[in-house]
Amino acid sequence: MANPREHKPVIHTKKHIARLERERRQTHFILAGFIGILVIVVGLLVYGYVDLNYLQARRPVAKVGDVAIPVNEWQARVRMERQRLISQVQMYQQYQEYLGVDLSAQQQQLMSQLSAVTPIGQTVLDDMIDEELIRQEAAARGISASAQEVEEAIQASLRYYPAGTPTPSVTPTSVASPTLSADTLALITITPTPTEFVPPTVSPTSTPDLLTSATATSSEPPSATAGPSPMPLPTSTALPTSTPITQQGYEEAYRDSVKQLTAEGLTEAQLRQLYEVDILRKRLMDEVTADVPHTQEQVWARHILVPDEAIANVVRARLEKGEDFAKVAAEVSTDTSNKDTGGDLGWFGKGAMVPEFETVAFSLKVGEISQPVKTQFGYHIIQVLAHGDVALGTDAYESARQSAFDAWLSEARTRYGVVTYDIWRGLVPSEPTAPAPAQ
Repeated sequence: MANPREHKPVIHTKKHIARLERERRQTHFILAGFIGILVIVVGLLVYGYVDLNYLQARRPVAKVGDVAIPVNEWQARVRMERQRLISQVQMYQQYQEYLGVDLSAQQQQLMSQLSAVTPIGQTVLDDMIDEELIRQEAAARGISASAQEVEEAIQASLRYYPAGTPTPSVTPTSVASPTLSADTLALITITPTPTEFVPPTVSPTSTPDLLTSATATSSEPPSATAGPSPMPLPTSTALPTSTPITQQGYEEAYRDSVKQLTAEGLTEAQLRQLYEVDILRKRLMDEVTADVPHTQEQVWARHILVPDEAIANVVRARLEKGEDFAKVAAEVSTDTSNKDTGGDLGWFGKGAMVPEFETVAFSLKVGEISQPVKTQFGYHIIQVLAHGDVALGTDAYESARQSAFDAWLSEARTRYGVVTYDIWRGLVPSEPTAPAPAQ
């Protein structure tokens, strides 16, 4: 006989049904909240990754016109500059170890530069701004560099010369004295040889041998064997002197260099752009400085330096009474570099002397004796022996051209509307780090 309990229907009351509905809604709400939180967390993680690796990396540290300089490219250049300085440290270490030359002072100077993170970042940022100015101005003037010219520049930086090693050719420029007036000849009978004037702000900004710097990590001693040396010795030689490498050696050195620079964040295309802008810089500089004169207004002067104004007034009074300038200079001047030659300073142009001295010297007539002139060195009595336009030697002319080009770059920053963003100060890379200096 069947048990009537087994088929007894379950009767749900309204209260029971309401409770079940509440539980269902609560479960659905909890599940929806969990899914929402999960979506938010994943979204934040994805956004953080994208922001860190893409958005922040593309944030501009500067703008030149409509062209932005992004964080990641600037940071790659900072790392490259640090590697260049480290390569110099390693080069000095090698020569100190194998040649027994004490180069500790040079190493310490480079180490100090590496420890100052912000100045390196500022220097690199300024360089990149100048490069973009040069690109835009070159494009506006129709100045360009071919792919072949860029390739030849890279080959030369690795000392690969398919057409033969270039022959050094330096043509010295003679510097002639201007014709002296009768007033000058009445004052002195010895004609000084004009000293080649080099302005105090000589700062060439051409691109360094980037690939050579990138490969300067060898621990082997310097040798004369074929192939790119880790770093050239610091000399004044302008043209290559080492044995040129073969095509295979060049290709291997180039691949190794690009590989290392890529690890620092610089692409091969960006590397080639640096060589391209160096070519553009030289051609643009030729145009911008075409009107720089080959002569410069200079004065030939002599002076007597004393420690205080009272002595200077006594000295001037003696000279006004007719005492010989050279004899008085030998007797009382504290400038030991020229007191025994009558206080003769030779010919000099503007920018060679401190401003207070220069202003007076260029304002004096030939033979006129100045009132005491105070500078950081003491009190000067100045006499101008001659005024004239002096022909600039090679180095002085190149310095004048560089000064003119630097002035043009400064003006171009305003004209192109250069803007910099201070966010870069907190983003300057401090790697790669330098090895400890050799003892």
